[in-house]
Amino acid sequence: MGVLRWSWRVSFYSFSALGTNKYPPFSLAEHPDYPARLEVEYPERLSRGLPLVKWWLLAIPHYLIAAIPLALIWSVWTDDGNGLLYASADGLIGLLVLLTAAGLIVTSRHPRPLYDFVLGLNRWAFRIIAYSGLMTDSYPPFRLDTGSTEPTAATSIPTPVTRHPNPAAARAA
Repeated sequence: MGVLRWSWRVSFYSFSALGTNKYPPFSLAEHPDYPARLEVEYPERLSRGLPLVKWWLLAIPHYLIAAIPLALIWSVWTDDGNGLLYASADGLIGLLVLLTAAGLIVTSRHPRPLYDFVLGLNRWAFRIIAYSGLMTDSYPPFRLDTGSTEPTAATSIPTPVTRHPNPAAARAA
């Protein structure tokens, strides 16, 4: 859980959301003051036979549906002898974060609809990761929870919890 929590903070700061300028703490522990948090309720009991099939068989529909929008593949290589470094990102999240970066450069504001959509994709991805990583028996829903906060439904479904990058604008909305 700690590694998943840390990777969400790094992703939120960098290539998965560009959600904050605050550098993520290098710690596996929970940091309530950091704008991106990942909460997964510790299960009191997991089913005994389900782990044998849920990480691959039951998660296949999510893998197939989420493959295109959630695919984020970074590759870095150097050219022959000239020392130039190239990087590429594929997938819808990579493209949207690239558009977000352009919007931030031009307007110095995070485009709200883009922010909400990217966070919805990330929430879905982390639900799939927690389910297939055998951290919960709750089957992840096929939905994007867009917006600055999660829905208030009381479930044990894991989700990244984030704050809006501009708290004053979030209160006004």
